[in-house]
Amino acid sequence: MSQLPVQIARWSARHAWRATVGWFVFVILCLGIGVAVGSHEATTEDYRVGEAGRAEAIATAGGLQQKPTEQIIIHARSGPLDAAAAASAAQDLTEQMRKLPEVDSVAAPVRAKDGQVVRVAVVLKGPELDGKKNVVPLLAQTAKVRDRHPDLVVEETGSPSISKGVNDQRGKDLALSERITLPVTLITLLIVFGSVVMAGVPLLLALSSIAAALGLSMIASHVLPDPGVGTNMILLIGLAVGVDYTLFYLKREREERSRAGGRLSSQALVELAAATAGRAIVVSGLAVIVSTATLYLATDVIFSSLATGTILVVAVAMASSLTVLPALLVKIGSRSELRAARRAARGKPVRTKRAEAETGRGFVALLRPAQKHPALTLCVSVLVMLALAAPALGLKLVDPGKDTFSRGIPAMQVYDRLNTAFPELLVKHVVVARCTPDRAAEVRHALADLGRRAQADPLFARDAEPTVRTSPDGRVSVLELAVPFPAPSPEAIASLDHIRKDYLPATVGRLSGVETGVSGDVARGRDYVDHENGKLPLVIGFLLLATFVMTVWAFRSVVIGLIGVALNLLSAGASLGLLVAFFQGTWAEDLLAFHSLGAIASRVPLFLFVILFGLSMDYQVFVVSRIQEAMRNGMPAREAVVDGISRSAKVVTSAAIVMVTVFGAFVALHLTEMKQMGFCLAVAVLLDAVVIRLMVLPSLLLLLGERAWWPARPAPRAHASVPAAGLPQNVG
Repeated sequence: MSQLPVQIARWSARHAWRATVGWFVFVILCLGIGVAVGSHEATTEDYRVGEAGRAEAIATAGGLQQKPTEQIIIHARSGPLDAAAAASAAQDLTEQMRKLPEVDSVAAPVRAKDGQVVRVAVVLKGPELDGKKNVVPLLAQTAKVRDRHPDLVVEETGSPSISKGVNDQRGKDLALSERITLPVTLITLLIVFGSVVMAGVPLLLALSSIAAALGLSMIASHVLPDPGVGTNMILLIGLAVGVDYTLFYLKREREERSRAGGRLSSQALVELAAATAGRAIVVSGLAVIVSTATLYLATDVIFSSLATGTILVVAVAMASSLTVLPALLVKIGSRSELRAARRAARGKPVRTKRAEAETGRGFVALLRPAQKHPALTLCVSVLVMLALAAPALGLKLVDPGKDTFSRGIPAMQVYDRLNTAFPELLVKHVVVARCTPDRAAEVRHALADLGRRAQADPLFARDAEPTVRTSPDGRVSVLELAVPFPAPSPEAIASLDHIRKDYLPATVGRLSGVETGVSGDVARGRDYVDHENGKLPLVIGFLLLATFVMTVWAFRSVVIGLIGVALNLLSAGASLGLLVAFFQGTWAEDLLAFHSLGAIASRVPLFLFVILFGLSMDYQVFVVSRIQEAMRNGMPAREAVVDGISRSAKVVTSAAIVMVTVFGAFVALHLTEMKQMGFCLAVAVLLDAVVIRLMVLPSLLLLLGERAWWPARPAPRAHASVPAAGLPQNVG
């Protein structure tokens, strides 16, 4: 493993133009093929889990599945509604909608109880998830009808238009995050390197890695369907990891150049960097890939997409750092050497770069407590992290539905007005039953009985008459029950429990040989959270095992492996505790511009643990590698800890600034779930880089000394300064 990065770097250095051109050809091919084959989007079937998913499958088999539906409401701009004008607008709207090929049916107009709002339901053709693509012509027709009836307000909402609005808003948000992160990242790199060219290299490689990964993700979607979140993950992780890997490599090359003082060629310096930073990049990248792969164990289309996007962009970023980066460094270094030779030939003094400080006063100050009082520093740091983690004990999970979307989306504003006028549309439970055709009448009677029981319950809408529909073959029957409470509310959840635990067992559930299930927005959310909670122990268990095995494999130390797992748990717990403290309550709503769900999005904790464990390996590998390197150079264990952490502190902190900026930019997004993910990752990386790597880790290693490397201390090198093989003094 240690020689592979050197061999790749040696080939790239000797064939710099081939490596550079080959890389960008690879990027163009990935993106081109991806665009050519397109993305295979996830279907409704891919999202089904639990009882709700089973009920939806039964309904679909009988042709009674939920269809994408838009609701157009008509009301006066001011004052009471003119009934004749509203009827004329509704008639106009109905005629125009029926002409559209995307429309399956248009229902008769329905007047609200107060008579001030009229709604028209329009059912679209095709599967439920295709609605967001097919809704555009409907929105255009609604706008035309509105223009023809200027005295009325004609506006549209529904799951298709809301989904389209969410996608549009997400695109604008991602553009905003890029406008924030790219300049901050560039400024950070300029401060680190003091050179526009050297600062531009990490950004160039990160962006090209993202482009290649996007193309590969389109190809991969034909094996693992894309629910539309993979692109977000590639952008989120790609910039952070791509810049980090390049940054670690560049900093090591600069250090070797300063140490060599002009005695080694650019090719030799690149190979030196590959022998150390290159190996660390390989180990770190593989650790992120292995950790992220545990998300597949969740057997969830969204987590699978997140895992695929992360694995692809990390693998591509790792490849760019090992292949094209050495070639670019050799070209940049060769030009510097050529300029120096020309100046010398003209009799001018050759400018030499001053050796870079490997650490600064700030890092020395942060390390001093661990160095002088390791036991006290360890206890205080761990207690602080545990205190930050304490709020996580009150964690509540919720599956964020459309009720949680930003009201900056026009369709969501109309959605609120629709539900105010027609509260019976807020939530619908769908009770599904399957039997043999000869028992269809018996099942319908039992479902009607269930409907009567529900209507006597104050948790259900009494004004909405329960409807029973039966498939043409008589095998499947469906009952819809309206609930006048929003999906995430305790009342809506309680109404679902009443159906599943009381009314269904007492009616249809008593019929032998009849298969039943309850679906709907509330049931989907509850079953999804239960599904994730059931998978959580499996994923976390494999994640801990994978992290431990990767660390032991990388450093040949069981103790270092255990320390890595413990510290990752500590930083993940602290960041999760802060997430609960900020987002589960309401006190930070104005500060972070969000509307509290009273809970955390169900996907965030699992996602946090997996991604954080992988990203933490970046710092773990680079810091511990420096310590191990110092010990191989003959330094005592305790001195090696201080030396290794001091040497790596500046570059690790610079990398952390980039990551915190990238993740922190997602806090500015509108989607609460993305806000929570960005906040959690930003906080976790910050705590990991500062508290864990500068306080907890050095204190622990200083206290353990040689015992930290059990069962085998790193063996000293015969020639610690430069690997013997393949380091020519001249290029060409």
